[in-house]
Amino acid sequence: MAKTKSKKTEPIEGEALLQKVKELGSLSREEKAKACGYYTVTKTGVERVNMMQFLNSLMDAEGINLDSKNKEGSGHGGRSATFRLSVQANGNLLIGSAYTKQMGLNPGDEFEISLGRKHIHLKQIDSGGISNNTTNLVEEDTDVEDA
Repeated sequence: MAKTKSKKTEPIEGEALLQKVKELGSLSREEKAKACGYYTVTKTGVERVNMMQFLNSLMDAEGINLDSKNKEGSGHGGRSATFRLSVQANGNLLIGSAYTKQMGLNPGDEFEISLGRKHIHLKQIDSGGISNNTTNLVEEDTDVEDA
């Protein structure tokens, strides 16, 4: 005897989804999701509720956007610049590419280093001498006693 598949309905979205969820107020989340079309039928005939898709559609219908899409960036995920750095085990200070890109620096750009009591200044050197592009690299919060 052949199994008959029930015709799966398309998931409801937008204002219609919000209205349907309100109508189904006494049902569980899973039952609401299934009634709104957010389920799939496996090969063995078991119905699986697509809860994440249902909840995402509800948030979209409510106008809630959890993904912050920055239009200025390249659109890729990843870490954001923290504007802090630490001395590496070998004694070097490494400035990441996020900072050099933000400043428009290119490979081969040269800097003059001047040490202050609690900070390090980098002054970019252009081909004719020192330019006005100054970067304060490190500034400590604690006082440093002079020896």
